[in-house]
Amino acid sequence: MNSESAKTLRFTKASACGNDFLIIADAEPSADLNALSRRLCDRRSGIGADGVEWLFPDSEADVMARLINADGSEAEISGNGTRCVAAELVSRSAKAQVVVRTGAGLKACRLIEARWPTFEFESGMGAAIVDEPLTLGADSRHVTGTKVSTGNPHFVVFVEKFPENWQRQAALIQAQPQFPQGTNVEYVIVRGPRDIEIRLFERGVGETMSSGTGSCASAVAAIVSGRITSPVTVVAPGGPQTVRWEKQENQVYLRGPATLLCRGEFFI
Repeated sequence: MNSESAKTLRFTKASACGNDFLIIADAEPSADLNALSRRLCDRRSGIGADGVEWLFPDSEADVMARLINADGSEAEISGNGTRCVAAELVSRSAKAQVVVRTGAGLKACRLIEARWPTFEFESGMGAAIVDEPLTLGADSRHVTGTKVSTGNPHFVVFVEKFPENWQRQAALIQAQPQFPQGTNVEYVIVRGPRDIEIRLFERGVGETMSSGTGSCASAVAAIVSGRITSPVTVVAPGGPQTVRWEKQENQVYLRGPATLLCRGEFFI
């Protein structure tokens, strides 16, 4: 087979605070997207990413995005991934707002500022559901955290300092029977009345530099517990984002950047 007859996938790679995604809009209907996502996300033999946002037409939104993680598992939504999708669409149009259908419903991303190739949005993330604190056994100790849903599941653990073995502990938490669908795990340090710092361990990915829904879950859990007030600056290793929670309406808003890194073709 020569290069002219090889099958290819056109992609855009984008990053939101170090959380990187591939955005692909021309998948064949018969393609095994789970297996293909694993191949594409491999950082040695593929392009490398935390996940793939597969785009499809939608009658009610600008686009439908199906998110598949690096391990081939499917997720309801990524706040950062949705913002990357919005950046890709805005870069190709004059839109000031993009509506993306996700597995967690329709999400509107309002453009705040464009500085090519970086676009800043405030995204409506919907309602947050916060449960009572829960204590689990993990890594030969008890860990107390809060289950939060921001369209996908999270377990938020408040700490004075990040444990040396927090990645191992988070993996054990994910495997607990209380999370039959798995969960994302966040460790949170309160740094000020409106500031928190977090570490993240995501379903299907592992440790990540950032997470939009994880930032939202961490901020809301901290507000509900009386530790901080909205709006909240959430600092992850990949950079800061701002979470605003309108408590009466129970609506969460996430503000942060998304940067388009490159476009190209992947041979399949």
